Amino acid sequence: MAEWASTGEAAAGDRDLLDRVRADMPDEECLYDLAELFKVFGDSTRIRILYALFESELCVCDIAEVLNMTQSAISHQLRVLKQARLVRNRREGKQIYYSLADDHVRTIIGQGMEHIDE
Repeated sequence: MAEWASTGEAAAGDRDLLDRVRADMPDEECLYDLAELFKVFGDSTRIRILYALFESELCVCDIAEVLNMTQSAISHQLRVLKQARLVRNRREGKQIYYSLADDHVRTIIGQGMEHIDE
């Protein structure tokens, strides 16, 4: 790695690299949205709900039973997950069933588990 000049400027050879990095950097709004998405994964209850939904779509009462939590607590977390487009729901009579929104959610969780298992 080239050493930085005492003024904090990049060495001439590094300027091209830094220009490429800047050009590839997503805009601030995109990076903010990504950070917000990862905040949703920062709650262990929400992770537990997502894991429960790996197996099958479930209603709130079933998720509450599996996780030994109240339906109210589960509903609150499902609302957060739905706003983040990580889960979707469908109505069947009076029952609402939740499932993972798509395979991206499964991939994110799976890769996270692989990372911590290393």
